[in-house]
Amino acid sequence: GPCTECSCSSGKEPDKDPSHTKKKGNGDCLCVPKIFFGTRTHKQITQISRELKRTAYSCVPMTILSSRDYTCIHPVVSNSSNRNEMCVELLEGKHGRSCSFYHGVHKLGEHHVLQSAHGVYQAWDIEDLVSLGRKLRACAYFAARELMVGADIVFCPYNYLLDPQIRDSMDIKLKDQVVILDEAHNIEDCARESVSYGVTESQLRAAREELDFMVNSNIRQKHHEQLRAVCCSLI
Repeated sequence: GPCTECSCSSGKEPDKDPSHTKKKGNGDCLCVPKIFFGTRTHKQITQISRELKRTAYSCVPMTILSSRDYTCIHPVVSNSSNRNEMCVELLEGKHGRSCSFYHGVHKLGEHHVLQSAHGVYQAWDIEDLVSLGRKLRACAYFAARELMVGADIVFCPYNYLLDPQIRDSMDIKLKDQVVILDEAHNIEDCARESVSYGVTESQLRAAREELDFMVNSNIRQKHHEQLRAVCCSLI
């Protein structure tokens, strides 16, 4: 029967498909690992999924993780400069509105083009998923994440695998999985970017002024003096 103990990479239920489990001699279940295929850009994912279509493995269940910049079809959110925040606000229903596309996610995930028809899947790319999402009025961003549960191969940009914050938010667990990094010589730059950020001089000056106020008001003076010294040295 299907495995109930294996830790699948999405943190959700283990795979329902019995073909995804192998019996070990002592009766324990062994989960077949997923393949996480990381690329430098979203454009390269499109090229690789096109190549996958041409191989004998084009019928392997798959998904592509990508940002809302590429997958959001909500008329207001998709044209916003901060899609992530707007999307989260809609889903939390802060202003009494919600996202009808999100509520249609299951229609996309269960659609015959993506799910097996007589056990046969077909490789697809982001554009295929988004155009199908438009047709079904369903969110491609969350559908792609749901498809990760049953996928044997997951395509995504490097930073989804390297950046711990993105990994957590996308529910990616790499333990005991297979990770392939395309053009791996770019990894160093990507790793640096994921732990780097920029600050402007005006931000530093504003921070110094606030720290001055804290020090002069005797609020945790010892700590704030050290932070102020760092700000001054950077300025």
